[in-house]
Amino acid sequence: MNAAIPQEKQRQRAPSKRSLETRARIWDAAESLFAERGFDGASMRDIAKTADVPVGLVTHHGGSKEALFASVVGRRAEELSEARTNALAARAELGPLTLTAILECFFGPYLEKAETGGPQWRAYARLVGYVSADARWHALAAECFDPTAGRFIDAISTLYPHAHRQTISAGFVYSVSAMLALVTSGWRVQALGDPRVDAASHLDELVSFCVAGIEAAINR
Repeated sequence: MNAAIPQEKQRQRAPSKRSLETRARIWDAAESLFAERGFDGASMRDIAKTADVPVGLVTHHGGSKEALFASVVGRRAEELSEARTNALAARAELGPLTLTAILECFFGPYLEKAETGGPQWRAYARLVGYVSADARWHALAAECFDPTAGRFIDAISTLYPHAHRQTISAGFVYSVSAMLALVTSGWRVQALGDPRVDAASHLDELVSFCVAGIEAAINR
């Protein structure tokens, strides 16, 4: 029987405002718990409890645990990538790039979001660190982070044409680790004598630290 399907049923119904709010609440809860406990330590039941929804809704909006984790990692990656690449393009229009300028364009957008975007952006730093430290998420990191990282490594390589790309790539990874440490372990900096509480105020010294490290590795 080849009865025609009504056109209304063929169209995909747009999610309602309530549905979008529920999904956002679930993803925020998942982000916080994954960042705090890691993938294995955060259960779907715990995520549902934190979001104050039935477990079935977590599955409905997120799919499997692995799919939910990937969605949570990916949703801020796109926004952050756009902010970083836009910053780099805008800076390039002002004149020749320097290593300092390139790293400012990479670090600055995230540090700003960590300070003004609420606690979820700080949780995201822990989540990124978790993904970067666990090889089983290699494909996820490659999809969410590597394209943007590659653009910045390309920009740095242009400044140092005789340097090995592997040296620049390693220095870039060390630099990203320093940024994540600043956001997630800023309390240690304070405990050791620095009264500043906002990560953004550390941007200049973070960039200076990473510039010196990358250049030292290149000139070794």
